Amino acid sequence: MSRLDSAIKRLQAQRSCIDDVARRIAGLPGPVLELGLGNGRTYDHLRERLPGREIYVFERRVAAHPDCIPPDDKLILGDVQETLPAALTRFRGQVALVHADVGTGDVETNRVLAAAISAVIGDFLAPGGYLVCDQQITFPGAEAVPLPDGVAPGRYIYLRKPESA
Repeated sequence: MSRLDSAIKRLQAQRSCIDDVARRIAGLPGPVLELGLGNGRTYDHLRERLPGREIYVFERRVAAHPDCIPPDDKLILGDVQETLPAALTRFRGQVALVHADVGTGDVETNRVLAAAISAVIGDFLAPGGYLVCDQQITFPGAEAVPLPDGVAPGRYIYLRKPESA
């Protein structure tokens, strides 16, 4: 598969998962965390699918399209391996959705980043909250959620924190 075809499939999977989880969290209060702003496409899509929901973005440095930059009070700048643990007291047990698009293209860098995020991410989620991500991120007690139709297994990670957690 060409890299272009792979990118298209990844973006289609990302959109399908976000659209599905937006329906799933409709009755679940709490903010959304976006790990990795990139050029802002996913953040823009989250704003459209979840109007009125607070969306906080973690990003090393902003390089997004000007229309897709979150307000300063919703933007947490710095290395996510430092800023995410530091934000835990603020968001512990409240987050309805974490979307993480943090892949770098380097296998070892991705592994280290996924491990760092996995160490804390479950503590952010509200009971019934979701993690949707592009890397092998997990957390204790995570329940696998079936991927939406058309999303190949392994293309995206889709997990839910149990209600009783």
